[in-house]
Amino acid sequence: MILCVMDKQPITINGLNKIKIELNNRKNNIRPKIVQAIAEARSHGDLKENAEYHAAKEEQGLNEKRIQEIETTIAIANVIDIRKLEKKDKVIFGATIVVKDLETNKTSKYKIVGKDEADVKIGLIYFQSPMGKGFIGRDKGEFVEIKTPSGGKSFEIIEVMYV
Repeated sequence: MILCVMDKQPITINGLNKIKIELNNRKNNIRPKIVQAIAEARSHGDLKENAEYHAAKEEQGLNEKRIQEIETTIAIANVIDIRKLEKKDKVIFGATIVVKDLETNKTSKYKIVGKDEADVKIGLIYFQSPMGKGFIGRDKGEFVEIKTPSGGKSFEIIEVMYV
């Protein structure tokens, strides 16, 4: 027998709350609707040629897979409360940073988060992404060169906040 020990994965308090809400919605709202759709499609007769039935079963499989993913994420979560950490102007998991793109002089605000929270469009960057890896461990005032799929980018870390 081989045991697979999963490493704890960091997640912010907001990230954990967000996936718990999604889990609750999937179990208590989406799952019953899918079960009802399957029952209704079954009542139409022959299942071999019943597109509604097959679509509902596929949706059920995808929903159950996501439920399992969320439950695993919760089980291996290492919740980080950034507000309780000592403030040292160093970029760490959960920190919010303001950076200046040295090419465009544009400033941007990012929060370093776990994979389930990441959404670069709203300034949430995954700590294992090229940008996340590039910023973590750096200090306020430091210049950072980050290799991205679209090429190298240079930033200056203007501010580091633990909020």
